[in-house]
Amino acid sequence: MQIAMGYFNNLTESIGNTPMVVLNNIAKDLPCKVWAKYETFNPGNSVKDRIGLNMVLHAEEKGFLKPGGTIIEGTSGNTGMGLAIAAIARGYKCIFVTSDKQSQEKVDILKAFGAEVIVCPTNVEPDDPRSYYSVSKKLSEKTKNSWYVNQYDNPSNTMTHYEFTGPEIWDQTNGNVTHFVVGVGTGGTISGVGKFLKEQNPNIKIWGVDAYGSVLKKYHETGEFDKSEIYPYVTEGIGEDMIPKNINFDIIDGFTKVTDKDAAIFCRELLKKEGMFLGNSAGAAIKGVLQLKENFKPEDLVVVLFHDHGSRYLKKIYNDDWMSKMGYM
Repeated sequence: MQIAMGYFNNLTESIGNTPMVVLNNIAKDLPCKVWAKYETFNPGNSVKDRIGLNMVLHAEEKGFLKPGGTIIEGTSGNTGMGLAIAAIARGYKCIFVTSDKQSQEKVDILKAFGAEVIVCPTNVEPDDPRSYYSVSKKLSEKTKNSWYVNQYDNPSNTMTHYEFTGPEIWDQTNGNVTHFVVGVGTGGTISGVGKFLKEQNPNIKIWGVDAYGSVLKKYHETGEFDKSEIYPYVTEGIGEDMIPKNINFDIIDGFTKVTDKDAAIFCRELLKKEGMFLGNSAGAAIKGVLQLKENFKPEDLVVVLFHDHGSRYLKKIYNDDWMSKMGYM
């Protein structure tokens, strides 16, 4: 994605080629090396900048998105920001639909980008007309000259990580990566990166981090969509109450689940021990790595991907009052 010159023609050209950083302290009790793919270096401070731009470019190529059009998407916030950056660069309007469990910072940032933001209840079925999936889809049907992104089922999501994120990880580790661990939501990151890495070395293990209250881990293990697994949870950016088409379960070797409390606490641990100011899913991701300790050997190189920036969670996981209220401190 990034071009080889001393400047960029617009901000979207700076997306990608994010750094790989060694974790020196938080994973010191593991037998292996652990490196972090640090996605907050993207201009919108999240891995979702990658898919935001590529989904827009592919929609233009296919004629789904026309000049002056409106981009409509249901988002937990980060994909919306990636889409908004692409929209500003390429001349589109945005309407984003999110759920009421997302941080207020995310909603405020989307509005600051000039987008219209609609907030829907979290605790409803995906096909409930009040859900943010249903509302965003209905809006696209009613809005003239609009395009419904649908990152959950949009193949450009997975393809972006297959074409860019996966090759970056392979090159940055000189092909020595043995495990890839990442939080799973839409499934694009784990499926795209996992497919690329396994094509280079089929022995690489791909692990997903899931939330309690999500159906992904059990579905992977049994093939059963168990509604009894679904209940409200606090962790943002990972887990699902439906099965996105972007998730290729054949690529994934296993899942581990992380509690809301541990996800929040380990965000703070990353900041205190590594100086990394990261979002909710990063705490879940590193706790997932620690939980998988028995799967690692001294010669292994584990890569964990950190999705987004801590500034989006100042009123939640980085707020002592909120942490105490939730019983996390």
